[in-house]
Amino acid sequence: MATTNGHGSTPPSTNSNGVLPHDSPVDAPPPFDVSLFRSYLLSLLPPALGALPEELGSLFDDEFNERVTRFAGEGGGVIYVVKVREETEEDAPPKYYYQLTPQLAYSPSNVTSLALIKRGPTLDPLMPLATQLHMLNLFGGDETPYESLHAVVSCGVKPWFDAFVGARGGGKDGDTKMGIPMTKRKFAELELSLLHLQQNVEIPETHLIIHPIIQRAVEQAQISGQRPNISHIPTKLLNDSSFLNTLHGHVNSWIKSIQAVTKLTRDVSSGTASQEINFWLSLERALEGIEAQLRSEEVNMVMECLRNAKRFHATVSFITDTGLNSSTDLVHKYNQLMKDFPLNELLSATDLDKIQESLVLIFGHINRKLKLSPYPIRRALPLVEAISRDFNDQLLRVLTSHRLSYTPYDTFDRLLSQTMNIFRTWDDHIKEFTNVAREVTRKRSEKFIPIKVLPAHAKLQERTRYLRDWRKQHEQLAVMTGPTKGLGSVTKEVGGMDMEEEVKEAYEVIKRIDVLDVSVEGTEIWVAAENAYNERVARVENQIIARLRDRLGTARNANEMFRVFSKFNALFVRPKIRGAIQEYQTQLIDSVKEDIKRLHDKFKTQYRFSEAYHMSQMRDLPPIAGAIIWARQIERQLLTYMKRVEDVLGKGWELYAEGQKLQSESTAFRKKLDTRPVFEAWLQDINRRDMAVNGRLFEIVRLRGGGFQLAVNFDPQTITLFKEIRNLLWLNFQVPHIITNMAKDAKRVYPHAVSLMETVRTYGQTLDLVECNQGIEWLVAEYRNETQRMVAKGMSIRWDYFVNQYDTARFVSGADGRDNRHIQFVREFASIVSVLQDKTNSVIDLYRDILRAVEDLATCPYTHEAFSELLSKIQAAIDRLNLEGYANLEHWVAELDKRIEGILLQRLTHIIQIWCSEFDRTDDGDTRRDPLPPRDSTNKRRAAKGAREEKLVEAYMTVKPIVHEIRIQNQVIFLDPPIEYARSTWIKQLHDWLGVICRLRRIQSSRYEIGLQMQHNLAAETTYTSLLTHFSDNTLERPFALIELKVQQLKDYVAKWLQFQSLWDLEAEYVFNRLGDSLAHWQQLLTEIKKARSTFDTSDTQRSLGVCVVDYEQVQARVNAKYDAWQRDILSRFGVKLGNAMKEMHAAILKARNELEHHSIEGLVGGGSRRF
Repeated sequence: MATTNGHGSTPPSTNSNGVLPHDSPVDAPPPFDVSLFRSYLLSLLPPALGALPEELGSLFDDEFNERVTRFAGEGGGVIYVVKVREETEEDAPPKYYYQLTPQLAYSPSNVTSLALIKRGPTLDPLMPLATQLHMLNLFGGDETPYESLHAVVSCGVKPWFDAFVGARGGGKDGDTKMGIPMTKRKFAELELSLLHLQQNVEIPETHLIIHPIIQRAVEQAQISGQRPNISHIPTKLLNDSSFLNTLHGHVNSWIKSIQAVTKLTRDVSSGTASQEINFWLSLERALEGIEAQLRSEEVNMVMECLRNAKRFHATVSFITDTGLNSSTDLVHKYNQLMKDFPLNELLSATDLDKIQESLVLIFGHINRKLKLSPYPIRRALPLVEAISRDFNDQLLRVLTSHRLSYTPYDTFDRLLSQTMNIFRTWDDHIKEFTNVAREVTRKRSEKFIPIKVLPAHAKLQERTRYLRDWRKQHEQLAVMTGPTKGLGSVTKEVGGMDMEEEVKEAYEVIKRIDVLDVSVEGTEIWVAAENAYNERVARVENQIIARLRDRLGTARNANEMFRVFSKFNALFVRPKIRGAIQEYQTQLIDSVKEDIKRLHDKFKTQYRFSEAYHMSQMRDLPPIAGAIIWARQIERQLLTYMKRVEDVLGKGWELYAEGQKLQSESTAFRKKLDTRPVFEAWLQDINRRDMAVNGRLFEIVRLRGGGFQLAVNFDPQTITLFKEIRNLLWLNFQVPHIITNMAKDAKRVYPHAVSLMETVRTYGQTLDLVECNQGIEWLVAEYRNETQRMVAKGMSIRWDYFVNQYDTARFVSGADGRDNRHIQFVREFASIVSVLQDKTNSVIDLYRDILRAVEDLATCPYTHEAFSELLSKIQAAIDRLNLEGYANLEHWVAELDKRIEGILLQRLTHIIQIWCSEFDRTDDGDTRRDPLPPRDSTNKRRAAKGAREEKLVEAYMTVKPIVHEIRIQNQVIFLDPPIEYARSTWIKQLHDWLGVICRLRRIQSSRYEIGLQMQHNLAAETTYTSLLTHFSDNTLERPFALIELKVQQLKDYVAKWLQFQSLWDLEAEYVFNRLGDSLAHWQQLLTEIKKARSTFDTSDTQRSLGVCVVDYEQVQARVNAKYDAWQRDILSRFGVKLGNAMKEMHAAILKARNELEHHSIEGLVGGGSRRF
C-alpha cells in the first residue's frame, strides 16, 4: 500500500526530477525515516500516556533505530510503548520511564502499555502515520488485568463489531451464512469469561510446610529408588524433642491452614450466580489439591516420625481436626449441581431466542440435579434470584440494543411478544422449580421455609407489558390518523391541526427517553413523558370523537353503525373514545338480538334441509363432518356477534340487565350447538356396524324386475367412513384407534374400489348400449368376451389382498410379484372395459351412419349415382370396421347385405310396377303423351314417400314410344321398323331400368384381407343381379307378358294393312271367275269391301297403340286409290252381271206373263191350275 501511494500520487517535488521511469526501479519502496516515527511518538505519548518530555529520553536508547526500522519493514506487525514505575521511597513522588519493545511482558510495575499496530504490511514515509497505525491502550498496574480487558472487549471491540454488522444489513439468513451470529456469540463468551475472572472468590492456596531434613530424606530415598520411611532419618533426630516439637508445630499449622479452606463459605445472596457456581467449583479444586499434598511422601514421613515418638494426639485426630473428609464430601455433592451448570448459555446469549433456550436448559438442570444433590434449598432460592438478576441484565442488554422506540411497530411487537413469551417461560419453570423445592424439602425433612423466589425482572416484565399495550394504542391511533385510513381524508380541522403530525410529535417525546429504565428516576422520567404524550394526544382524541359521533348519528341502521364501529374499532381501547359511544348500547343489543334470532331460525331448519347440506355434497364433505362444520359456523357467527358487542361496548357489558339476558341466551344456544353428542352417536353407530374391508371383489346382485347384475362388493359407507374420519381429525376430534385403522384400510383400497365401481358402471352402461343397438353385438363380442374373462378372473380376488399388500410392500422389497398382480388386475380391467366402451361408442356411430345410408336406399332417387354413393358410404364404414379389427365382421356384413337386398328388391318390385304402368298406359290418340300417368294399385298403397319416388321416376324413367311406319315399295307393303325391333327395344329399356340396381357393387367385408381368401372372393358375386331370381310372384314375368301382348296387338293391326298387298297381287279375272255368276257372292264382296275401307279411309294418318305408333300416311293414299280402282272395277262388273240378271228376269217374267195371259180362266179352275 505504501509503494502504491508513493508512486501513484506523489507530488512532483518529492519525485525524481525529470528522471525517466526506467532509470530507477518502480517497485522499490523508499527507506523509512526513523525521525518521522520519533516525532510521532513525541507528539503522541504526552496526551495518550501523560508522559513528561524529560521522561521520554529513556525511550530513545541505542536500539531505538533498529527496532523502529524492523517494525516499519515487513517483519513486525506491532510494537509496544510500556510506561514503567520506578522503585522509589514511599514518600517520594512516583517516577516513570518508557520502553519500546516488540515483545510484551507483564509486570506489577507496568503502569500502562500502548500497542501500535500496523494497518498495512509496511510503513510508508510519504503518508501520515496516523492513517497507518492502530492505537490500543492496555491498562496496567491493577492486581489483575481482567477489568481492563473486559472494558476493552465490552466497551470497544464488541460494540464496534455490532455497529458495523447492523449498518451493513443483509438480513438474518445472510448473517447466518457468513457466521456473524457465531462471532457475536464468541465475543459474548469472551466478555463473560473475563467477567468471571473478576468475580471469582479467591480461594487461599494451601502450601504445607515441610521440614528440610524430611525433604532431604525423601529426595535421597527417591534417588536411591526406595520407598521413603523413617530409616532414612538419623536415629538421634527421631528422639530429639526439639525436632519432634518442630514437626508437631508444623502439623498444627497444617490443620489451621486446611481449616481456613474447609470452613470457607460465602453469602449466596450477594454477588452473581456465576460467583456462587465458581466458588464451589474452585473450592473442590482447592480441597483436591490439599488431599494431594496430604498423600505426599513428606507428609507420610512426618506422621510416621510423630507416631514413632508416641505423639499420637497429633496424628490420630489430624484428619478429623481439619474437617477435610466431611468438607470434601459435601463440596463434591454440591458440585453435582454446579458442574456443567448452563449459566453461560444465558450470559452469552445474543438474542431473545437464545435467552429463552438458556432458561429451559438452566431450570431443566436445576430441577433435575436438585433431586440428586443435597444443595440446601435455602441456598437454592437466592441462587435462582441471582439467576433472575443475570436474566434481567441480559434481557435488558438485548432489548436495549434494538432501540425499541425507534423500531417499526411490526418489529417492536414481535420483540415484545417474544419477550412476554420468555417471561411466561420463566414463570412456568419457576412453578416447576417451586414444586421440586417443596418436594425435596419434604424428603430431606429440612426445616420449613417459605418457597418463594423474588424475581429481579418483575419491574422489567411489568414495564414491557405496559409498553407493549401503550405502543399498540399509539400505533392504532397513528394508523387511524394516517393518510390511507378513515380519518386521513380530512386531516385538518377548522382549527388547522394536522392530526397525523400531532401524533408523531407526541411520540417524539417518548423517543428521547430510555423506556426500559425501571429505576426510580427512570420511572419518574417515563411518567412525565407519558403525561406530555397524553396531553398532545387528547386534542386528537377530541377531534376523533366529534367525527365518530357525526358518523354514528348519520348511520341509517345497525349494520352501518357496526361498519363505523369496525372502522374505528382500534380506537375504542382509549377510555375517552369509549365513553363517547355508550349511548348506542341499547340499539346495538337489539340489533344483535335480531341477528341471533336469525341464527336460531337457521339452526331450527336442520342441516339436512339447509343450503349448506347441498354445498357440502358438492364439496365432497360427508354428512357428520358437514353437520359439525355447519354447527361450528353458526357457533362462530354467534361468537362474532358477541365479540362485536364486546368490541363496541367494552368488557363487562354482560353485567347490564339486557346484556345479561343476551349473554344467557347465547350461552344456552351454544350448548345446543355442541357437536360432541353428534360425534358420540356416530362413534356408537360405527362400533355397532362391521365396516371392515373384506370379502370378494365382485358380487352378483338380483334386480327387482328380475335378472342379475354385476356389482363391486364395497360398501359406500366405508368410503364415507374414511372421509368422515379425515374431516373429523381436521376438526380436532379424537377418533379411536380401531376406527382409524379401519379408515386407513378403506383409504388404502379406496382408489381401487372407486376405479372398480366406475369400471363396472361403465361396463353396465356399455352393455345397455349394446342392448339398445342389437345390430352391433356381434362386432363387439370379442371385447365383451375379454371383459367377461376379466370378471371371471376377478371373482376369486378378495379385498384382503389389497389391504395387506401395502403392509408387505413397505418392508419387503420384492413383494411386487404376487401382491402387485391384484393392483395390476384393477388397471387391466379398467383398461379392457375402457376399450370395450370406446369400441362400442365408435361402432355405434358407424352403425348409425350405416343405418341411415341403408334407410336412404329405400327413398333415394332411382339413379345409379344415388345408389352407388350410399353403398360407397356403407362400404367405407365397413372398411373402417375392418381396419379397427372388429370381430365377426364377415357374418355381420352378410346379414347387412341381406337387409340391403331386401330393400333393393322392394325398389326393383316397385320399379317394375311403375314400368308396367308406364308401358301399359294408353293415350287419347294424340301423339303427345300425358305427363301424369294414372297410378296403379301399388302406387296407391305407397304413401307420400312413394309419391316422391314416383315423381323422380316419372322425371327420369319413361318408356319412349316407338314409331312404326307402314310403307309400300315396289308395290310391296311392309312395316318399318319391323315388329321384332319394338320387342328388343322394350326389353332393353326394361333391362336398363333393372340394371340401375342389378349392376350395383355388393358390399364386402374383406377388402383389407390378403392371401388365399382373394381367390375365394373372385368367385363370389360382386353385383346384385341375382336379385332378379328372388321374386316370389310373377312380378318379373308381367313386363315380358305385357311386351308380348303389345307385340301381338301390333301384329294384328299391321296384318290388316298387309292384307291390302293383295290389291296388287290379285288378277281381276281370277276374282271374277271365283265369284262366278252368283250375285249373292258379288253382293257379299261389295259389302266386305265397303267395310274394309274404314281401315284406311280416314282422316288420321297414324294409329297409337300406347308405347308404339303405326304411321300409315305413306300407303294410305295409294291403298285408297288402288282400292277405289278395285271397287269401281268390281262394281261395274257387278252392274253388268246385275243388268244381265235383271234382263233375264225381266224376260222370264214377261214370258210368264204372256203365258199367263194366254191361258183361260176355265183352264185354271180345273186341273190346269195345279200345273200353273
